Amino acid sequence: MKNVGLKLLIVAVSIGSLGFTGCQYHSKKNETYYLVSNNLKLPYWKALNEGFQKAASEYDVTARLVGPDNFDPQAELDSFTRAVNSRPAGILISVADANLMRPEINSAIESGVPVITVDSDAPTSNRLYFIGTNNLSAGHLGGERLVQKLNGKGNVVFYTIKGQPNLEERLKGYKDMLADHPGIKIVDVFDTKGDPAASFDQTEQYAAKSGADKIDAFVCLESSSGKSIAEVLKRKGVTDRAVIAMDVDSETLNLIKDGNIDSTISQKPYTMGYVGLKSLDEIHHYLPKPFHNNYSVDSFSPYPVFVDTGTAIVDKVNVDIYAGSAAAVENK
Repeated sequence: MKNVGLKLLIVAVSIGSLGFTGCQYHSKKNETYYLVSNNLKLPYWKALNEGFQKAASEYDVTARLVGPDNFDPQAELDSFTRAVNSRPAGILISVADANLMRPEINSAIESGVPVITVDSDAPTSNRLYFIGTNNLSAGHLGGERLVQKLNGKGNVVFYTIKGQPNLEERLKGYKDMLADHPGIKIVDVFDTKGDPAASFDQTEQYAAKSGADKIDAFVCLESSSGKSIAEVLKRKGVTDRAVIAMDVDSETLNLIKDGNIDSTISQKPYTMGYVGLKSLDEIHHYLPKPFHNNYSVDSFSPYPVFVDTGTAIVDKVNVDIYAGSAAAVENK
């Protein structure tokens, strides 16, 4: 009986050990996940990477942020290619140029590397799905604010980065809202190329217009130009123009407090990074076979097409709520 009891104990310990090992698959330091983007000097990417790294620490895996500090789609492509060649457990990417990136994303999927887009999508690629802002809705939200500030009449200019999918969707959202307000005229859609200095110089030209050509509102589809616009108007003592920015870095929020920017549209980059890594980890450990379908058109896909992380208008009424969390991320 003693021998039987000993055998049962050994079996129980063995089964328990197997169960423990199976439940702890996240504790694998050799698993590396990449976050690929561009313009990494912006506070927005610090927040997104903070979420990415937080999830990595919880899962005990390695997370790496790569890409150029400025807006450079080719450099982003090169960073993505190097990441794929390292055979990572998965890649999260914000796409600067969807046409440029599509073949490389498709190639990565074909080679068995999971790819999820975040912040800016490549919808015609075979990426698994998109995590981020519903950018069309963000444009609708901003458009409502614009119509309200202009009382349905005035000249407006937009600041964008040409060819970036998320910004094109935001512009479409604004145009949807302006369609019923013919008194609001879009004078220009300026391509900043991700350069705040270009935004500053162009705003000086816009601010000098007067009479029927006066620019009544400045709308930012990307996060860097709002501060440049506000600085130009502040220097010139111009206080009768509406500025609608994008994102919630501390400088933008302080400009809202001071009245130099009317409002901004918040996103949740931390959430994008956090959910993104956890999603990649789940896919890596439960990779479907075969893994090369276009899941966006698969009625039996194990993945969604889109995970919406949310947006909101931030103005003087609620700016203090956002200021604390923005400062906490930027000061780390």
